[in-house]
Amino acid sequence: MEQNKMGVMPINKLLLSMSLPMMASMLVQALYNIVDSMFVAQLSENALTAVSLAFPAQNLMIAIGTGTGVGMNALVSRSLGEKNKERANLIANNGVMLLFLSAVVMSLLCVFGSRLFFSLQTKDAEIIQYGVDYLTLVGGLCFGIFLQFAFERILQSTGRTFYTMLTQGLGAIINIILDPIMIFGLFGCPALGIKGAALATVIGQFCAAALALWFNKKKNDDIIINPKRYHLQAHAVKNIYAIGIPSICMASIGSIMTFGMNKILIAFTSTAAAVFGVYFKLQSFIFMPVFGLNNGMVPIIGFNYGARKPDRLMATMRLATKYAMSMMGAGTLAFWLFTPQLLGIFNASEQMLSIGIPALRLISLSFLLAGFNIIRISTMQALGHGVVSLTISVMRQLVVLLPSAFIFSRIWGLNATWISFPLAEVVALLITIVLFRKVYHNEIQPIFDEVAAREAAEKAEA
Repeated sequence: MEQNKMGVMPINKLLLSMSLPMMASMLVQALYNIVDSMFVAQLSENALTAVSLAFPAQNLMIAIGTGTGVGMNALVSRSLGEKNKERANLIANNGVMLLFLSAVVMSLLCVFGSRLFFSLQTKDAEIIQYGVDYLTLVGGLCFGIFLQFAFERILQSTGRTFYTMLTQGLGAIINIILDPIMIFGLFGCPALGIKGAALATVIGQFCAAALALWFNKKKNDDIIINPKRYHLQAHAVKNIYAIGIPSICMASIGSIMTFGMNKILIAFTSTAAAVFGVYFKLQSFIFMPVFGLNNGMVPIIGFNYGARKPDRLMATMRLATKYAMSMMGAGTLAFWLFTPQLLGIFNASEQMLSIGIPALRLISLSFLLAGFNIIRISTMQALGHGVVSLTISVMRQLVVLLPSAFIFSRIWGLNATWISFPLAEVVALLITIVLFRKVYHNEIQPIFDEVAAREAAEKAEA
């Protein structure tokens, strides 16, 4: 019987083969989001504003898709490690059905609730109409993105991350190509404006989902996608969401933090809020590779935990930590050495430079710690401790970051606000270390003891 590569391939080669495709695809995702905004901005500032206001709704879709996918990923890879193929198939198919049902709910909410959603944010009739036109299509036809999440996570959980790079790359390329054609009416296509941007996004998502399904059918013999055979079962749904719901909540916490920070910053000047927005665009190019590394690592951890191979589990985590902290260190250096140039990409004014240079430099001091935390937290997630990431995220963003940012801004002014980011990451580090030690003692050390006892018994018999 052919052995799964996640259980036998040298760790460094395995981690890189699993992660590099994910890192590349995530960088492409970061790129096409910027390109998308560039084309929409050419319509009008109101159109760009409408797309920005739609972000919370789109972020919710991504949060549900990502969170459910995390649960699928961890459980499928663990089941394969345990050589329980039937359970792996059950989890995978239940995950697909849950994401389809999530798409149904989100589609209805976006079609019937988009006008109310935008009316709560602005009174500008043109922005509201732009927003309704955009979100009704992007949200109403969200089946593409949810099924893309479903089929890509199955590929990831079985170690076939190269194919996910191809599916995400296809979706991004189609979106980038169709954006100007459908927005401005090129090559005989009618000029659809903001509706064209929405349709380009949706078509890209459906194409990516279709390709991911084809790869699963033709290239993935570990999982059989057959929802009729593997119908929804309460225990499978419960297990998926036990890991997934904390991730969903965690993504929502990020939105709350962003909203709160904007409220603090805009009290100084709108430029301060703009700097915060620029920071998020820039940091995505540093964090995205780490998240790609992270996504490649999780199924390896899950598989080797299920296969009772603790040495491979720990070696994977330690190597991923080294890579993550190296990338974050490079990001910190870039933010310190090339700060004016980075801000210049966004045509920064003198005022933006005066606010942005200390902001980017101070915030980037948190990067190294964030790299360490991301890997440790994801390791715990892969072992089934989904609540851990939620706990740490709440502490970092809502308990420490926002209150300290508010207090520092009131006492020492705008520049002191940015110190709250490294402070929050230090607190997160301390919590992460404590929780990981507990998980290691309860989950990993017993496997080392089990392996040692088995080897001793085998020696005694020989």
